[in-house]
Amino acid sequence: MMLCPVLAGCAVASGAASAPAQRQPSPCHARGHGRFSLPDRHCTPGVIAPAVTQGNIQRTICRPGYSSSVRPPESVTAPEKRASMRAYGDTGSPRQYEYDHLISLELGGAPNDLRNLWPEPGASPNPKDRLENRLHKLVCNGSMTLASAQREIATDWVTAYHQLFGAG
Repeated sequence: MMLCPVLAGCAVASGAASAPAQRQPSPCHARGHGRFSLPDRHCTPGVIAPAVTQGNIQRTICRPGYSSSVRPPESVTAPEKRASMRAYGDTGSPRQYEYDHLISLELGGAPNDLRNLWPEPGASPNPKDRLENRLHKLVCNGSMTLASAQREIATDWVTAYHQLFGAG
């Protein structure tokens, strides 16, 4: 099975939602700061789950409870978060960061691939969560394709946020 960084333009095979987490490249450097930070494109390009396709969104991401059904447990993500913080050079308390999926689970992001996870500064909810919710709604009501929403988030979620909501 191949997991596909969304910006690579590779074909995505159907299969399991996620591969085991692998070591994140280091050093990584967030772009921007605070609640409008972007992850390092090399370390966290964003990866989609091949089991989620445009053709099955009503059975996957648009189904209530989908995200919680694929979210890895904290016993798995807590040590990954600390390792990701080290890769990004973040020395604060883990409580100061959300271990966030660049492409959210509700948009078909890979649940436990380090290329889709990063230590986002600040707590949740945050501005990115607001954008994810809006894009999820647009995808599920047919106003936007899944691939377009994934690209918006992975490419530059901050710009997408400002285009939808203003300076906020």
